[in-house]
Amino acid sequence: MFNKPFWRSAAALTLALLAGACSRTDPANPALWHVEGPQGQQAWLFGTIHALPRPVAWRTARVDAALGQASLLMVEIADLNNDGATRAIYNRLAHAPDQPPIASRVPDKLRPALGQLMGKAGLRPDSFGDTETWAVALALGHAAQGDAEDAANGVDRALLSANHLPVSELEGAQKQLGLFDSLPESAQRAMLASVIEGAPKAPEDTKALEEAWRRGDMGWIGAQTSSGMLADPVLRHQLYLGRNHAWEAAITAAMAHGQKPFVAVGAAHMAGPDGLPALLAAHGYRVTRVE
Repeated sequence: MFNKPFWRSAAALTLALLAGACSRTDPANPALWHVEGPQGQQAWLFGTIHALPRPVAWRTARVDAALGQASLLMVEIADLNNDGATRAIYNRLAHAPDQPPIASRVPDKLRPALGQLMGKAGLRPDSFGDTETWAVALALGHAAQGDAEDAANGVDRALLSANHLPVSELEGAQKQLGLFDSLPESAQRAMLASVIEGAPKAPEDTKALEEAWRRGDMGWIGAQTSSGMLADPVLRHQLYLGRNHAWEAAITAAMAHGQKPFVAVGAAHMAGPDGLPALLAAHGYRVTRVE
């Protein structure tokens, strides 16, 4: 497994179709928490999913009630629906001249699987001559999962499309893609290797994640936060731990200024002892799961 919860937001960000409205079809009960501070501060934490094969009815009564009480929507990327701007950022970061042959960037044992995955994606060996390794990993990860998912059905996009609140972004496209771009080459290659190794099970893993998100199974999601590519300490810090701590600081700062944020980020960032609910609880906030 190559931990789709962590790179899929960037893959969806860079490779998505234009967003569409979220219609009420399949039901979902994703996880939602209420946060209370010692001076009466309030926030809500909502675990999202960035792409789905079809729309789902995720706006439960409790989610709607939380949105009605909130004064601020906090998301990973505020301009998520601006695909042109995102594509420009991606192209600027992802390409650099004189990159080594793609086969030389993976262990010998993975080269046959790399060739198979590139063939599935309709790519030639020279397709990535100027593409940095992290961007290759995102592109091949997208190819491995197939065409079933559509970022237009992602919950983040639907929230932004129907939003009535002021919006605060926790990262933005430049910073989020920059997290991958600033990885040392060794970590980028570990990421690529993990994508190749997980490719045969990628559709199955994607479906399992979707089902876990729909039923609010944070135990299952949490189990993915320390396996696959996140077993690599550099990747784990850059793509998970560091982001969670930065986001927790932004959330508490917003509450300290009298805001009542509704925080909507990928569900994996809510999971386990290093997730946002646990981090806020460790700093004295009362965090209660309400759905």
